[in-house]
Amino acid sequence: MMGGDMLDPVLLRSFLAVVQTGGFTRAAASLHLTQSTVSQQVRRLEEQLGAELLDRSGRYVVTTTEGERLLGYANRIVALMDEAMLALGQSAVEGEVRLGVPDDFAANSLTPYLADFADAHPGIRLEITSGLSHDVWRAFNAGELDLALIKQRAGSAKGLASWAEPLAWLDSRARPVLARNPVPLAVFPPNGLYRLEMTHALDAMGKPWRIAYVSSSLPGVSAAAEGGLGLTLLPRRLITAAHRELGEAEGFAPVAPVEVALHARNQLPGYARELAAALIEACEGIMSR
Repeated sequence: MMGGDMLDPVLLRSFLAVVQTGGFTRAAASLHLTQSTVSQQVRRLEEQLGAELLDRSGRYVVTTTEGERLLGYANRIVALMDEAMLALGQSAVEGEVRLGVPDDFAANSLTPYLADFADAHPGIRLEITSGLSHDVWRAFNAGELDLALIKQRAGSAKGLASWAEPLAWLDSRARPVLARNPVPLAVFPPNGLYRLEMTHALDAMGKPWRIAYVSSSLPGVSAAAEGGLGLTLLPRRLITAAHRELGEAEGFAPVAPVEVALHARNQLPGYARELAAALIEACEGIMSR
């Protein structure tokens, strides 16, 4: 590199996006640029440095030895620029954060924290997807999400932070179904975590069961249990006055807690790390109730 040349942060940001997403197409989408523009910017950076930074020969684009050496510097330069923009009271550099959350965290629980983040970063597009943890996790592994808050079996995948989620057997207080044989169940679709925990536990207890109500909506499953359509298994913190919790006195053994975990992709930009910190703070409060 010539002595008078300086590293262009625009080029560095494109380089980081390709490394973080594993390809030029996803990098272009994350930066709201065309693929050819991102490719040209990375080429310009390579020409400026006189080194090949990316190995494009495989299915996924990876760094060369020179690219790996640049990576740490590039992250620090871009993060410092974002920090400087925030310190000067200006909006952060344009970008986006894609967040996936379970249904029971998507509404009021996280709204104040997400709204605070959006207010502090008007130039950042916050894209939130809610649904079953199985679907959120699949999207995260496909590179479609930057942050994923999911329910998982304890210790199954290490994240940035995790919290135990105690579960409770729930029947209707007004119209109990406990005495029916087989007992009707209100459940999530196949692969839903609570559904698997529930049916495995009932089989272990030797209790006959049948699927009576299926919904991908947590409020729907909860309401079905309240109204007497089926017994269910849900987080204890979601018990309402219309539920009756069942325990050993009714012949229902406790089920091991699941885990709420926050996962993040590698090399998050500074503003995404800030959102992750806010989510951890929010979950600390939610899970301690």
